[in-house]
Amino acid sequence: MLDDVDRRLLRHFQADPTLTTAELAELCRISTSVCWRRIEKMQEAGIIQAQEAIIDWAALGYAVEVSLRVTLDKTQPRAFDEFMGVAREVPEVIEIQTFLGRVDVRLSVLAKDMAHYQQLYRDRILTLPHIADIEALMHIARVKSDEVLPL
Repeated sequence: MLDDVDRRLLRHFQADPTLTTAELAELCRISTSVCWRRIEKMQEAGIIQAQEAIIDWAALGYAVEVSLRVTLDKTQPRAFDEFMGVAREVPEVIEIQTFLGRVDVRLSVLAKDMAHYQQLYRDRILTLPHIADIEALMHIARVKSDEVLPL
């Protein structure tokens, strides 16, 4: 699986994904070609899936973030698939998570302001198929946002 060099690479890569292969190699005390091959191997294995830009949505005018916990009508055999198909098409829904338990789905929704959220909620969210129950949680503050794991 992963050896100490791979773990070092991942630690540095998590800390700063903008590092070049040469910079990563120097930090890990390996050659650039070895570094590149190891990163490529971890990408092929699905360990490194992507490099992403982290956007400050508030800086772009999206001041309202709401987490919607949705329970679907489980009496409908295709409820889950039909709900997901339509929910994916709502551009303001930036994340969809599924769960086992009373809550089936969580949607993360961004809006410019409360008026925009109200319109979005009425026109796009409440028209999603097979909703049995929905609970809105208004985002107040992000206390921790980190996907870095100790390696």
